[in-house]
Amino acid sequence: MTYMRTNTPTSRVVPKVRKAPPGAKVDGVPRHWFAGVPMFTHISNGVNLLFPAGERFFVRSVRHFEDRLEDPVLRAQVRAFYGQEGSHSRAHEEVIEVLRRQGYEVDGFLRFYERVAFGIIERLTSPELRLAATAAAEHFTAIMAEGALERRVLDAAHPAMRELLMWHAAEEIEHRAVAFDVLREVAPGYLTRMGGLAYATVTLAGFWALGTATLLRQEEASLRGMLAQAKAARGDDHRPIARDVFWAGIKDYARPSFHPDDRGNAALAAEYLAKVGA
Repeated sequence: MTYMRTNTPTSRVVPKVRKAPPGAKVDGVPRHWFAGVPMFTHISNGVNLLFPAGERFFVRSVRHFEDRLEDPVLRAQVRAFYGQEGSHSRAHEEVIEVLRRQGYEVDGFLRFYERVAFGIIERLTSPELRLAATAAAEHFTAIMAEGALERRVLDAAHPAMRELLMWHAAEEIEHRAVAFDVLREVAPGYLTRMGGLAYATVTLAGFWALGTATLLRQEEASLRGMLAQAKAARGDDHRPIARDVFWAGIKDYARPSFHPDDRGNAALAAEYLAKVGA
């Protein structure tokens, strides 16, 4: 599968809507599924908590403008985007249910997150800014997806979680340009794009950190002990999320000529999906 830079719309391939692969059954994942390290596990679980409601927000933000799209390929891409995000949302709901069964109290955090992010912030912002935030958030998730597929950062994860997250990563790369191309069609101004970047950065980083902290404080070990364990486990290959995802993503996205296809990562997704028979 190849994405080519052209004029609007840029990516001409319509993503395929799939179910999670058979290996992504998360019912039996252990409490500390990422290398047996609570810190690694809960940094990952922290963003997992955001996915179901967050992806429904992405769909709402794009759907608001669907009737203004004239290009048939972009309209088909948008419909595939809805399908893929819906599948991801359902899969991560299962992860959240596993956390509940493991004894983690997550519902208080989820109620706060949904009330603030969608009951307040979403209602107070314009449709254009919400779409711009979706396009920026999709850029951040595509960067995380590259890490999963290219640098194999999930190799130490439990096989079921690794399979779930790798499938999610591949599809994020497949549809990484859809919201951005809709934004270029309906609200192409640079200031709108940068406003969406600020919106996405603050909300994603803030709620991710809060979700992670919510889970870590429920562990019996001390924070100092968990940090020491994580430091010993990661060795010299430490790549901070703040630098690798947020700082790198902001610098890239802020270029006036930026387009998601510039990163040239489509082959990563195609290779993984071919490997699992998708």
